[in-house]
Amino acid sequence: MNTIKCFCLEWSFTGNMTYGRAAHTASILSNGKILVIGGEGIDNIALNSAELYDLSTSTWIATSKMNNARYLHTASVLSNGKILVIGGQGINNIILNIAELYDPSTGTWTTTGNMNNARYAHTASVLSNGKVLVTGGHGNGYLSSAELYDPSTGTWTTTSNMNNVRSVHTASVLSNGKILVTDGNNGNGSLNSAELYDLSTSTWTTTGNMSNARRWHTASVLSNGKVLVTGGMGSRNIILNSAELYDPPTSTWTTTSNMNNVRRWHAASVLSNGKVLVTGGSRSGDALNSAELYDPSTSTWTTTGNMNSIRYGHTASVLSNGKILVTGGYDYNNIALNSAELYELFGTN
Repeated sequence: MNTIKCFCLEWSFTGNMTYGRAAHTASILSNGKILVIGGEGIDNIALNSAELYDLSTSTWIATSKMNNARYLHTASVLSNGKILVIGGQGINNIILNIAELYDPSTGTWTTTGNMNNARYAHTASVLSNGKVLVTGGHGNGYLSSAELYDPSTGTWTTTSNMNNVRSVHTASVLSNGKILVTDGNNGNGSLNSAELYDLSTSTWTTTGNMSNARRWHTASVLSNGKVLVTGGMGSRNIILNSAELYDPPTSTWTTTSNMNNVRRWHAASVLSNGKVLVTGGSRSGDALNSAELYDPSTSTWTTTGNMNSIRYGHTASVLSNGKILVTGGYDYNNIALNSAELYELFGTN
């Protein structure tokens, strides 16, 4: 008698956050908890609140507040376990150059050195030497500047500028240690350019252009080392369902199959089985609750169960048990959500 393997896909609500928030960050701590920070609240005011999700109890716990309210910031997990929060827009939409550190062992925040440039909608990447590379964003105009944070000294140093100004772009740490920056907005629309930062020489070099210009897209490093870029807003503000792959050894882009839905400001998570889960996003003034999976072995997309809530500008975190925790985001009325839900892929014989 043959045994049939059935894979079940399920979204389930977990406890609500204390605050509705979007354009926030979610960081996985060394103790397995998830630290959710800041964001834009339901009254469209920047938040300084922070809370922790405990996987073992499926509950949210308040922790100490940041010194500065902010959204469209970044949060990076350092090698010492602390979380570095950088920039963003603060109260009254003031653009910040302020950085601060969260210590999970004490649950407290301390300020650290300020960036040389105030910025939001930038990227922050933890390098192999433990330093953090910050690129672009919007500050005094659209920025090409980049700078490095040294956790051992708490100081910032400028490094060479990117070849292009860009915000709402992506930055991916490749297996060779270089940083791949893709697309974004240069103030005149979406870019299709990409460039590489070489830590050993502190220089930027252009690499192959993508087939589609895009911003508010995602970039995921696959288990085979390639980078999958999905969706975003393209030329003439057209929202995209296209996807393409960057191959580091050849520095080339190839198109892969399209997603089933156009989407921007969505989330993409690399699962333990190597597939990529794409969730939510917005399209032409509408928000989505749809989700789909990309299989690198077949280069195809398949739809999976819809989320319980429509959302964009949310976060999606891969937990130690393989589940995906999705938090917050805006609904179709652009109101920040406090809901959170879990995605689980499991099999039964």
